[in-house]
Order: sequence, then structure tokens, then C-alpha cells
Amino acid sequence: MLVNMLKAAKEATYELMSMRSDIKDRALSAVADKLDKNRELIKAENAKDIAYANECGLSKAMIDRLILDDKRIDAMIQAVNEIKAQTDPVGKVVEGYRRPNGLYITKVKVPLGVVGIIFESRPNVTIDAAALCLKSGNVSVLRGGKEAINSNVCLGKLMKEALKETGLPEAAVNIIEDTDRAVVMEMLKAKDYIDIMVPRGGDSLIKFCTEHSLIPLVKHDAGICHVFIDEFADMEMAVNIAVNAKCQRVGVCNTMETLLIHDAVAAKILPMLEKAYAEYSVELRGCENTQKIIACKPATEEDWSTEYLDFILSVKIVKSVDEAIAHINKYSSQHSESIVTENYSNSEKFLDRVDSAAVYVNASTRWTDGGEFGLGAEIGISTQKLHCRGPMGADDLTTTKYRIYGSGQIR
Repeated sequence: MLVNMLKAAKEATYELMSMRSDIKDRALSAVADKLDKNRELIKAENAKDIAYANECGLSKAMIDRLILDDKRIDAMIQAVNEIKAQTDPVGKVVEGYRRPNGLYITKVKVPLGVVGIIFESRPNVTIDAAALCLKSGNVSVLRGGKEAINSNVCLGKLMKEALKETGLPEAAVNIIEDTDRAVVMEMLKAKDYIDIMVPRGGDSLIKFCTEHSLIPLVKHDAGICHVFIDEFADMEMAVNIAVNAKCQRVGVCNTMETLLIHDAVAAKILPMLEKAYAEYSVELRGCENTQKIIACKPATEEDWSTEYLDFILSVKIVKSVDEAIAHINKYSSQHSESIVTENYSNSEKFLDRVDSAAVYVNASTRWTDGGEFGLGAEIGISTQKLHCRGPMGADDLTTTKYRIYGSGQIR
């Protein structure tokens, strides 16, 4: 069954790669319309997944990732419309030049081809990923987790209906309904049909894909994110950022997991933070110096490299911006980090030396998101360095090829 789907997906790439922008945009408009008109169906199918998640005893944070209510359906529609409004990256000329022999050489953006996406939980990824692929002329093959299977299948069928109604090949969007883990292995070996794999999920999924894939990966790795409160920080701003970065939504990858505080301000700000975090029932785990200032559990070595995705926060007091940078570069998953400071030299040092995909000055790590970065949505947040890094939008779903114009030149 899967091989037939992949063959059809590969065939669809040849039609989609040269599809006019207005036709792709018309299909995206149809997708947004389908989502709006089928709200009750989407919510009914999603309710089946929520019921299953409760039966399995999934955490509140994980269940929150699954929910598709009207607000999140609105967000999916908005994402599709924002993706549609973007400039089509396909055909963009990166550079063009004429050689002494008269050859005119252009380097242009082209689709990657078939994009395989393996993801867990959040069913909105089905829409975001498929819409980004469609905008960039790629075919998507999506395999979500069993906890969201009803939602994913429903969203996939609505997208296929939209494609059919606008004259695009239905094989441009594919939902794998088989939740058996063996299907993931089959995808990872399908190098004749899939051009790139994007795994989005927990550490075990990423490791599994890294170890077994015969296809290039763009990894959406763990989110061990940090905020560093410098000695020159505005205290009120620092508390607001630190609370938002941890508590605004704990079950997502751009949530802060470790808070670093300069020892010059620790005695002043830690009691303020203790009070603020108590309102969210955040469990604090601190280093020895932190424990001398506030009541908290002792932090272990393992805490510094743990992605909690829960109301748990590790806290460490450091003596300088250099020590903060060293700690981040040692323990971070290279996702998102922030410094709160009014000192320009320290902010620039932090920006220059922290080796992560998104580095902030005086802002919450929660902003690392394709939609918030103006990409409409994201197919993932790449924490590696090839071929893209950070939120991955339509432009990042392209590669390049050379188009050469001659007038009879031979070598």
C-alpha cells in the first residue's frame, strides 16, 4: 500500500514543480474554505483523539497539543492564508551571470520533490506542513502519531477534496493512516521516492530516524531553551520574560527549560520569580546557590539537559555572561536562547557566541515560530545546520538548479 502511495507522490512532483503560482494559491484558498466549512466534523473527529488520549493517561500538556477547537481551527485557516499570501519561492533567481564564452548561467529555486514528514501529537502540523509543501511546489507524505490519527485523516481528506476541486493532483498531499511503527522504517528506506525527511517529535523518534534513514533529514530536535538574566537586566522585564518563556505554553519546543541568573542580581530577583512561578505551580529545581536564596528542589546534572515540557524549571546562578554562554553551548539543543540585559556589549557577545538557531535579546523564546516569524507556518524548527536552520518555511523547502542559455557553445 505505502509503495503505491509513494509512486503516485513521485509522479505528482513532475506536475507540481512547474505549477503556476495562481493555481497553487487557488488550491490553498480552497483548503482554508474547507477548514472553515467543516469545523464541526473536525472537532468531532478530534474529540475521538482526545478521548483516546485521556484513556491512555497522557499528560495535560500532551493533550493540550492535540486539541482542535475553534480558536485553533481559526489559527490553521490564518496560517494557510498567510502561506498563500507569500511570494512563491519557486523560480526565484538566486544569481545570474554571463561567462566569457557567452554562456548565460542562472541559479534558480526549485522544489525539493517529495517531502516526508513524521510527527507526533499536534494535528495542526498536517495543515501547516501540507500547505507549505504545496506553496513551494512539493508533494507531502505525512505520518502522524496514533494519538491524533482521526484528526489527521479528517484534515487530509479535506485537503484532497480541495486539491481535486481546483485541478491539482490529489497525490500532492498524502496521509499515512497506518500507525504501525514499521511504516516509519519503510518511509526511511524509501530513497527512490522520498527526497527529504522531516521528523518532528521526541528524542526517541529523532534518534530512530537518524540511525535508520537512507534519506537526508532535516531534524526538528529537542527544545532545551534558556533565558539568561544578566546583571544589567531590567528586573520587571526579566520577570515578565522568564514567566512567559516558561509558563505561556509548557508543552512546546520553544519553552524555556533552564533559567540562568547573574549572581549580582540573584538575591533580588529570585524571590520575585519564586512568587511569580508559584501562581503557575512551577516546580523549581535549583543549583546550590539558588537553594540558599529560595526554597526549591536540588537540580541534578541531568536537569541541565532535560526537556521537561511541563511546569518544571531548572535554575542556575552564574558569575558572568561568559559562564552563561558556556553553559548554554554545553547543554542546549541549539533551539532558542535569550539574554535579558541593558548592556549592549553583553547582548552582542551573547548573539555572536551562542550557537543556536534563534538567539534573542530582551524577548521570550516563545517567539520562535514560523507564523510569528512571518513565514505563515513552519514545517519544523531545524536545530541542525544543513540545509536550513530555525523555523522552516516555504523558501526552505526549495533547493537550486542551474539553467544555462547558450548559442551553440561546445567545449
